[in-house]
Amino acid sequence: MSLDPRPMDGRRPGCRARARDRHVFHGASSPTADDHGHGLAAKLLHPGRPVLALAGDGAMQTNGLSELITVASRWRDWTDPRFVVLVLNNGDLAEVSWEHREMEGDPRFPASQEVPPFPYAEYAELHGVRVARPEQVSVAWREAFAAERPTLVEAVVDPDTPLLAPRQPGEKVEQTERALRQEPSGEQPEALLREQRQTEP
Repeated sequence: MSLDPRPMDGRRPGCRARARDRHVFHGASSPTADDHGHGLAAKLLHPGRPVLALAGDGAMQTNGLSELITVASRWRDWTDPRFVVLVLNNGDLAEVSWEHREMEGDPRFPASQEVPPFPYAEYAELHGVRVARPEQVSVAWREAFAAERPTLVEAVVDPDTPLLAPRQPGEKVEQTERALRQEPSGEQPEALLREQRQTEP
C-alpha cells in the first residue's frame, strides 16, 4: 500500500494497495480506529504474509473488537495465519486528551476521556499475550510472530506519556503545560513533557 498524494476525498491524501507492494503502511491521514480495517485489507491482498496492526484501547473499543470477530472467522483461510494486533492499553483516549491540551489549552475531561477496562488479550478466542513490564516485550513479540494463529498483544502503557510531536513551538508547549496544571494529577505528565523537550535532538 502506498501513499498517493492525490486527494481521495478532496482533503486528504489516500492510500492505494498494489499487488507488487511488499509493505503496507497507513497513518498519514490519521483517521480514528481504522487500524484493523487496513490490516484486514492488507491480509486479504497478501494472505501469505504476516500483518501487524497497532491500536490504542480507545480505537479497540470503537470498532477494533468487532474487527477481531472478523479475524477469528477468516484466519483459517490464510496461508500465513499470523495477524498480530498490538493494543496500547492506557485507559485513556490519549490522542484526544493530548490534542485538547495542545490545541485548546484545555485540561483532560475524565468523563469523556476514560476508556473502560476490557480483557483484550482474552477476546475473540485468539492467542493472547499481556505485557505489563518492559522485560516482557521481546518475549511477547517472539511469541506473537511464532504463533500459528492470530495474536493480540495487550501492552499496558502509561497515559502520562506525552504525545506531542517533536520541535513544537514554545507557545504550544506552554499552552499544554498550562492545561496540565489545571489537572489534579497533571504534575507527572508535565514533568515527562519537560523531560521530553530537554532530550529532543
